[in-house]
Amino acid sequence: MLPLLMPSWPPGVRGVFTTRAGGQSMAPYAELNLGDHVGDDLRTVGANRAAVARAVGLAPDRLVFMEQVHGRSVALVDGPPEEPPVADALVTRARGLALVVMVADCVPVLLADPEAGVVAAAHAGRKGVELGVVAAAIRVMQDCGARPERLTVWLGPSIGGCCYEVPEQMQREVVAVAPGAVAPGGRTRAGTPSVDLRAALAAELTALGVPDVGLSGGCTNDDTDFFSYRRDATTGRFAGLVWLEA
Repeated sequence: MLPLLMPSWPPGVRGVFTTRAGGQSMAPYAELNLGDHVGDDLRTVGANRAAVARAVGLAPDRLVFMEQVHGRSVALVDGPPEEPPVADALVTRARGLALVVMVADCVPVLLADPEAGVVAAAHAGRKGVELGVVAAAIRVMQDCGARPERLTVWLGPSIGGCCYEVPEQMQREVVAVAPGAVAPGGRTRAGTPSVDLRAALAAELTALGVPDVGLSGGCTNDDTDFFSYRRDATTGRFAGLVWLEA
């Protein structure tokens, strides 16, 4: 069995976060690298993705990946696409179709409104937070019948304000559009300017009327159970997956 983080969801929804353990990739991608764009052997990446599909009880072709570009585009999918959509958020009403977001410090965001029968996954790095990618995903969910007050949202493991050092000017730019992005004191443990992406997203979601926002896992820079680009540079990607039960 792969070690997975399994946060609590309402009936009819499932969602997990992978770790870096249990796959076939060799260093520096060891072990469960799911990214096919980081230099790892593509056959090994395919085997790792198939292992995740087996672990969650789905066929490999029922996992929908994105070509993530640090933007705010949202793709609405109703089945496995021929090619991964160029987007940073996915939304679906299809049952048994898992939406996948890959990260190695950015925030993997999983959202669900089981009453409307709609789920979403979003990739929220610093640029995504600044551009409002999660709000964009919620707007598409609302077009599908979702309501913010019914959403359950989980923010997965990501780099914390304790470690996410940025230039002071960049900190000011992020805070200008995401006031919740300043960690306590606005500094890393080393005393340098920082931003806290999960805090920014939690504040944004609360302002949008979402009552149920949870945090799963901790800081990827600190926790070697997860890939971290900031810590390791050349590394793999772990993932968040969310789907409606068939």
